[in-house]
Amino acid sequence: MDINMSAQPTPIPIIDTHIHLFDPRRPGGIPWPPKDDAKLYKPALPERFLKVTEGQGVAGAIEVECSPRLEDNQWVLDIAAKAPVIVGTIGDLEPEKPDFPKQLERFHRNRLFLGIRCGNLWGRNITEQLGNPDFVRGLKELAGAGLVMDTANPDPALIAAVVRLTDLVPNLRVVIDHLPQMKEPADPKVRREVEANLRELGKRPQVYVKISEVLRRIDGRLRLDIDFYRPTLDRLWNIFGDHRLVYGSDWPNSDHIEDYPQELTLVRGYVLGKGHAAAEKVFWKNSVAAYRWTKRDPKQPDPHKA
Repeated sequence: MDINMSAQPTPIPIIDTHIHLFDPRRPGGIPWPPKDDAKLYKPALPERFLKVTEGQGVAGAIEVECSPRLEDNQWVLDIAAKAPVIVGTIGDLEPEKPDFPKQLERFHRNRLFLGIRCGNLWGRNITEQLGNPDFVRGLKELAGAGLVMDTANPDPALIAAVVRLTDLVPNLRVVIDHLPQMKEPADPKVRREVEANLRELGKRPQVYVKISEVLRRIDGRLRLDIDFYRPTLDRLWNIFGDHRLVYGSDWPNSDHIEDYPQELTLVRGYVLGKGHAAAEKVFWKNSVAAYRWTKRDPKQPDPHKA
C-alpha cells in the first residue's frame, strides 16, 4: 500500500525531536556537513525549517548538536533564543572531561539546554567510554541535573552499551535515535543479542526510542509503501509501546533520502493507524516526558497537559 502524499495533516501538533542547525557561512566554517555534500552544505536555520514544515502540523522542534566544538553549543542556543519554534537543544559535551561539570552548569543555566548526545560520532565509542569512571561520573551529574542523553547512530554494540549504561546510571533518561535505520545483523547470534537487549530496554521506563530515519532507498528506489516499513515499526511499537516512542525527522540530513513531508506523511499514516490517543503520545506528549521542553509559541501544546 503506497502512502497518500495528498493526505491532510493531522490536527495533532507535532514536536520534531531531531533537527540540526548549522551555517557554513560562519567564520571558521563548520565540522559537518562537508563542503562536497551539495545536498546539505547550505544554511540550515530556523527560518528554513519553518518553510519546509509549513502546513505539516509541526509546532516545534528540538535541535540536536552536530558539532564537537564547545562554543557551538552556545551558537545554537543563541540561534534558538530568537526562534520560538525551537523548544530545546541537545548539546555536545564530553562527560569524561575535567571541565564537564563547569560546562554543564554553564549551559544548563539556559532553559533551552535539555541534555547532551553520546554515541557513535566524532570518533567516540560509548562502549569504551563506559569503562572510564569519569565518563560514568559525568553522566551521573547529567542525570542529577534532570537532563537527558541522546544516543547517536545505533548498532548492536551501542544497544548493548545502553543496557549497561542504564544499569550504571538508572536515573538517566536516554533516547535512542535512528533505530529504524539500524541494519539487521547477519549473524543469528548477534540478532538474538540485539533482540534480547531491546526487550530489556523495553522494561526500563527511562529509555525512549526515536522514530527517525525511517525511509530507505532499495536499489536506488525510494520505498513509500507503509507495509515495507511495518515490520520494523511494529517491532519497536511492540517492545516500547505508545508511551516510549517519539518522532524525529533528522532534518536536514533527511534530505539525502527525500523532502521533509514524505517521511512525516509515512510515519503519520502508520501512527494514526494506532488511534488518536496513541498518535498524540508519539507526536508530542512522550517528548515532554523524555526531554522536559518548554512551550515558547502559542501553536505549541501545553506540556502540563501531556
